[in-house]
Amino acid sequence: MKQKTINLFRKILRVVAPPPKLTISEWADQYRKLSKETSAEPGQWRTDRAPYQREIMDSLNDSHIEKVVVMSSSQVGKSEIINNAIGYYIDSDPGPMLMIQPTVDISEDYSKRRIAPMLRDTEVLAEKVADSKTRDVNNTILMKVFPGGFLAMGGANSPAGLASRPIRILLCDEVDRYPDSAGSEGDPIALAEKRTITFWSRKKLFVSTPTRKGASRIEQEYEMGTQEKWSVECPNCGDYHPIVLRDIRFDHEIHNAGDRKIYQVHDIFWRCPSCFEQFDEYTVKRQPAKWIADNPIAIENRVRSFWLNAFVSPWYSWKQIIQEFLESKDDPEKFQVFVNTVLGESWEDRGEQMEEDVLLNRREVYSADLPDGVLLLTAGVDTQDDRFEYEIVGWGRDHESWGIEYGVIIGKPDNPQTLQQLDDVLSRVYRFEDGKGLKVACTCVDSGGHYTTEIYKYTKKNEHRRILSIKGQGGPGIPLVHRYSRNNKEKALVAILGVDDGKSSVYSALKVKEPGPKYCHFPNDDSRGYHRFYFLGLLSEKLVPRKKNGITRYVWEKISSSARNEALDARNYALAAKEILNPNYDALEQRLNGGSIQKNETSANKQASGKRRGVVSKGIG
Repeated sequence: MKQKTINLFRKILRVVAPPPKLTISEWADQYRKLSKETSAEPGQWRTDRAPYQREIMDSLNDSHIEKVVVMSSSQVGKSEIINNAIGYYIDSDPGPMLMIQPTVDISEDYSKRRIAPMLRDTEVLAEKVADSKTRDVNNTILMKVFPGGFLAMGGANSPAGLASRPIRILLCDEVDRYPDSAGSEGDPIALAEKRTITFWSRKKLFVSTPTRKGASRIEQEYEMGTQEKWSVECPNCGDYHPIVLRDIRFDHEIHNAGDRKIYQVHDIFWRCPSCFEQFDEYTVKRQPAKWIADNPIAIENRVRSFWLNAFVSPWYSWKQIIQEFLESKDDPEKFQVFVNTVLGESWEDRGEQMEEDVLLNRREVYSADLPDGVLLLTAGVDTQDDRFEYEIVGWGRDHESWGIEYGVIIGKPDNPQTLQQLDDVLSRVYRFEDGKGLKVACTCVDSGGHYTTEIYKYTKKNEHRRILSIKGQGGPGIPLVHRYSRNNKEKALVAILGVDDGKSSVYSALKVKEPGPKYCHFPNDDSRGYHRFYFLGLLSEKLVPRKKNGITRYVWEKISSSARNEALDARNYALAAKEILNPNYDALEQRLNGGSIQKNETSANKQASGKRRGVVSKGIG
């Protein structure tokens, strides 16, 4: 039999044979070829090169999943995920497909630069899709026809391409750059999704880097899904965490070249949020990793959503990321690009929000634990499932404050050793330069989360030391110290706090520029916990307008999805502890200087014991 005839039969068999039992990643590993025009590593595709891609692709093969959403940075291979899906459906599970780019021009460019080389260099696809250089009407720039289906390509700005024939597979790329309306026809994504309704086996893939918070389509789609993050196993403690900027530690030098700063970055490590051990990039990128969902219930709505940033990319070094961070952080426009395309997060303009560098640069040297001016110490404790984060704050006249210590106690809140470590912090005597000292006079401990009963038991036992449980209540118009309650099984005294009011007070004080009334002092001492990442946490939220039921209200929200607000919460609780005491600063100063003290009744004392006490009777060491 002639070779020509053999080749013809092979081609016929491939067309009529049932699809092999392959997932998209398995198909790509077996058949997909990367083209030299589009890849720095041309040749056979290997999913193991970026293993986080595997589950994203294969979730499209899951009959229980209809929509897959990928919100990510650049340089993580998201375009190749789309291309592999296209190749798989052409070869193994054909049907009508539509791929949408932001504009028709971008779609044409993508077809020429990305789709055409893939069809040419991947043999099983070249057999099924005619060469675009031929006069075959079935293969144009925006239409590829193959046995059993077609791939139509269009722009979100063109209603004609979004509202014609039915499709089973919808692929939407860079959705955050879509116009609000396709001409006068309305939302382009809604138009395209309507075309899939007649197919029970429909699949939708939405991919994009995010843009602005509140206006980001991909972020909205991501939040409606399972919200999965690629998480790496810590080599020390075994906990899994996503790699994010706040957990990266690095050293750098600054060299001036005229008006430009040159940054030299070195000693970059990831610090595990659970055990605080540090590991270099080489070690972390070779650790086991998996997807962990923050919103697993969304699987019932047949939606899986994934988030990726450049820290996990094999094509982006951590040094390059930190270099870009340092070079962009002082320029809002450049920093927005960095947040979107490197961190994979939506951008929210801080407006009048203070930058952490302002607070870092105004740190000052304390000559002792306690600088002059401090008359009272309070503490705020934020409770997490695996740790306490606390801040000791000193207070003086006219509500001037001094950050004394910010720390983390690792361990579950129901562990006696963890509670003992917290007790040691709250029992410590903090000294002035002359040897006099103060103890913490009042502490507010967050009782939210999964260990409420254990916190109630601890604070009930320590009410005589003015260690109180608190519960935060959001919403406008609620005063910081709202009310007290013992309506719990342990009969512990619980202070209900209007946390929004407290946050407004904290931020107002941070904006005071000169020492004096309400000014916030911070020590220039990283060992006390007042480093850049503390200030990022302190400035992690912003008051933004949100409309609900036609009414606009201002609410506190994180400035980014990865921001950590424990430092803000701890400062808020320390402020509440001061408000609970309602201190008499004249009396405190007399007591500190050895004079007689006037007794001052506080609401906390009345609630805890019904007896009158001096505000700092337990606070002088």
